[in-house]
Amino acid sequence: MSRAPYRTIWNLAWPQIIMMVFHFFIGMADVWVAGYINREVQASLGIISQSLFFLLVVAVAFANGAVAAISQSVGAGLHKRVQRYVGLCLIIALIFGAIFLVLGLPLKGALLTALQVPSEMRPITEYFLEVYLFVLPPYYILIITNAVFRARKQVMCPLYSMMTVTLLNTVLDIGLGLGWWGFPNIGFKGLAWATFGSVTAGALMNLAMLARQGLLKPDSFAPLRWMKRALPYLAKVAWPAGLLQVVWHSGYLVLYAITASIPWGAVDALAGMAIGLRIESLLFLPAFAFNMTASILIGHYLGAQQPEEAKKFGYRILTIGLISISLFAVVVWPFIAPWVDLLTRDAAVAAQAVSYLKWNLLAIPFTLTSMILAGAFNGAGATLYNMFIMGAATWGIRLPLAYGLGHFFMDSAEGIWIAMFCSQIIQSLTLLYFYTFKNWQRFAMIKKRNENNAKESA
Repeated sequence: MSRAPYRTIWNLAWPQIIMMVFHFFIGMADVWVAGYINREVQASLGIISQSLFFLLVVAVAFANGAVAAISQSVGAGLHKRVQRYVGLCLIIALIFGAIFLVLGLPLKGALLTALQVPSEMRPITEYFLEVYLFVLPPYYILIITNAVFRARKQVMCPLYSMMTVTLLNTVLDIGLGLGWWGFPNIGFKGLAWATFGSVTAGALMNLAMLARQGLLKPDSFAPLRWMKRALPYLAKVAWPAGLLQVVWHSGYLVLYAITASIPWGAVDALAGMAIGLRIESLLFLPAFAFNMTASILIGHYLGAQQPEEAKKFGYRILTIGLISISLFAVVVWPFIAPWVDLLTRDAAVAAQAVSYLKWNLLAIPFTLTSMILAGAFNGAGATLYNMFIMGAATWGIRLPLAYGLGHFFMDSAEGIWIAMFCSQIIQSLTLLYFYTFKNWQRFAMIKKRNENNAKESA
């Protein structure tokens, strides 16, 4: 049992909070430069950013699996298993990144049609999508290697790589997008290539750090017979996490489609939603850090066969998160409108962004509860709970309610924002019930230390 649990939480959380701050500045630079070009570019960027998350679904899924498997193995003292899981995760990243690139190129037109992208935005959105498909292999490596570092409590390594990605993305965004500092001015195309260059640099940096730590060498790539034994648990954790990403992000794409088809002001609503998402992400930077911290600590304590201590850490992280981030939201509430004005010069777009933020700031306690408890379930390998609960909240509550309120009862985008608020309340309370009363610790990989040691030596 940890003698200083809150210090343990803080030591893991603060580098991840800073890492998420840098991640936020990536999005802010994209939106700021896009807003300087025109509102069609800004709206296209919002749509394609959600599409990119959808294409990264397998990477995120196996990253969850990597955190569960590696953190539990570290907690159990199975260091050889840790090294082999690193190699297995890298192989998976390369294979699936290449598969999605090859399959995505011929299907990009069908995806844009399904998203109901307005005709004036289609050429811009199509270009974004094509370049983002080429960034998938390095993005897969970046996501999974960051997860490997976090699972080993090496939270400074992802921080360094995200600092590099942010710096390069900002310089290339402004340089190529606006023609500053002697760069060629290629407009919105520069935003796409800034993402490609910065993500590739971050992926290469992570691989170099793994190599220096001795985790990227021939011994990391285990014999096929070991992979066959190790892959089932990784897949057991990954497939519900992956399906949740499909359900969640396809839900967001449908939400974009619902917003794009409202009777009046569809482009203004889409651009306002894109701005709102960026500003909202600033408030959730600590929440993402607490989500990842919960995964790490719960995985380690379950690996060390301390399930009750793992559960206590989940409650501790939830308490810290709810108090700190709710206070943060109260402080920033008066500054919403000025922040929006920095990102757009269009009054109608600004009004939609403020409306979006009002409802989503009110939902912060519920959204935060969902994020932290989902992280706890990820660390335990109990991703089935996340899939069923969050998937049902998205497709059973949020989307039907958004369509009804947005298109019929309120006839405006604000009805869509209210639907998001309602779904977060139900989702968070359901997750809390399952965390409190269900035996989610049974999903852990490490059952009995003697059994695993025997397998490790095989």
